[in-house]
Amino acid sequence: MTIESAICDLVLFLDPAGLCRQGVAMSFKGYDPGDFYDELFTESGTPRPEAAVLIERIESLSMENLMLRQQAAQNTLFKMGVTFNVYSDAQGAEKVFPFDVVPRIISGRDWQWLEQGLQQRIIALNCFLDDIYNEQKIIADGIIPRATVESASGFLPPCKGLKPPQGVWCHITGTDLVRDRQGSWYVLEDNLRCPSGVSYVLENRTVMKSSFPSLFEALDIKAVDDYPGQLLETLRGLAPDNISDPMVVLLTPGSFNSAYFEHSFLAQQMGITLVEGCDLVVDDGYVKMRTTKGLCKVDVIYRRIDDDFIDPMVFRADSMLGVPGLMEVYRQGRVAIANAPGTGIADDKLVYAYVPQMIRYYLDEEQIIPNVPTYFCEDEKQQAHILANLDSLVVKATDASGGYGMLIGSQSSKKEQDEFAQKIKTNPRGYIAQPTLCLSRVPTLIDHSFQGRHVDLRPFILYGQEKTPYVNPGGLTRVALKAGSLVVNSSQGGGSKDTWVVNT
Repeated sequence: MTIESAICDLVLFLDPAGLCRQGVAMSFKGYDPGDFYDELFTESGTPRPEAAVLIERIESLSMENLMLRQQAAQNTLFKMGVTFNVYSDAQGAEKVFPFDVVPRIISGRDWQWLEQGLQQRIIALNCFLDDIYNEQKIIADGIIPRATVESASGFLPPCKGLKPPQGVWCHITGTDLVRDRQGSWYVLEDNLRCPSGVSYVLENRTVMKSSFPSLFEALDIKAVDDYPGQLLETLRGLAPDNISDPMVVLLTPGSFNSAYFEHSFLAQQMGITLVEGCDLVVDDGYVKMRTTKGLCKVDVIYRRIDDDFIDPMVFRADSMLGVPGLMEVYRQGRVAIANAPGTGIADDKLVYAYVPQMIRYYLDEEQIIPNVPTYFCEDEKQQAHILANLDSLVVKATDASGGYGMLIGSQSSKKEQDEFAQKIKTNPRGYIAQPTLCLSRVPTLIDHSFQGRHVDLRPFILYGQEKTPYVNPGGLTRVALKAGSLVVNSSQGGGSKDTWVVNT
């Protein structure tokens, strides 16, 4: 199919009334990329090579037509149940995850580099987890301080001596990436405990394929929809004793969890059973699932509950979400758990700062994708610098997520800065600081016009029996929908876009 015929087909699909052909086609004229790196346009306002076809198609449509497609896409996602719960909402209402119909595009060359960097990072972090809960060579050799590790809330002493199947701890990872003003990529943070968001990647793609079918034919866009199959293969490969047809279940905290939609979606896509802690029991040395036909042995658990709640006999005694005795069965190698308990230490933002050293220590390589420069509040000199520059730095709680426990200095008041200064002085281990990056932007439909909005990217990485981790092409692009905002989290008013990796 030629570019011209693809454009014609797309216009006919999205504009049956012929509005575009009546001379009311819209334009990006007047769109201002601003003093930021724009993912679709260069500084001069010309489309980037990988985005040229997309821009041409969009400009052939009327704004009214595109807004109709935007609303139709949002309605479709709502009907599909693509919602989330916000814990801070007193009413506990389900909310629709806002979606923008203008995709984010990543060139094939950029993606190849990112893929290599993410694979390198996951392998090194896995080495760190296996080491830190066993021989602790990296501490003995002075690469990372013992206090940094043992003071982390995610470090779990009961996990010492664990030996997960194939030596893999982090089977599913969501790594947050950002681009700065020059277009350089950085790793913002790691999510190895219970990373969420891949369901939005898959559902966003389904909706975009329905809205822009000819565009997908004209562009060589890497597919993302094999993720459930890849995930199931990863989980099945963990089964004890090389069982040929293992019983795999997804353990959820329940329908009130913010990511429950994703839990049920992934279970359905993989064809496995969605269970809660009360559905499982330890019997005769094995984990078993209650069914109408009696107890059924479980071989692999894809857990979507935090470590502390997995087993009340080992961690939090008040947990009603886990399975009493589960950890002992896991230690005996009679059930596999993904991700392995204890992986949460890698999510700690102080531990994050040592990943470049981990890569050198375990892999004898230099880091491919750099970290964001990070200041330690524990260090007296660095703390003094942080306190003197709170108006220009980003301060983060080392064990927080979801955009909480954070100060964006350039957008904060003097009162907020003073409050964080006191928090840092009281608990220096609990905070790190980073320079405020001018995050890249993507044109976004706001009030019937294109406006630049800041974005980040969360690719999803699977690590199982294969020596090379699998990186799903693209990932979840989260958008800060509020003008000027740098906070992309859905709980803080963010939305999402489809992410297209194109071979250009």
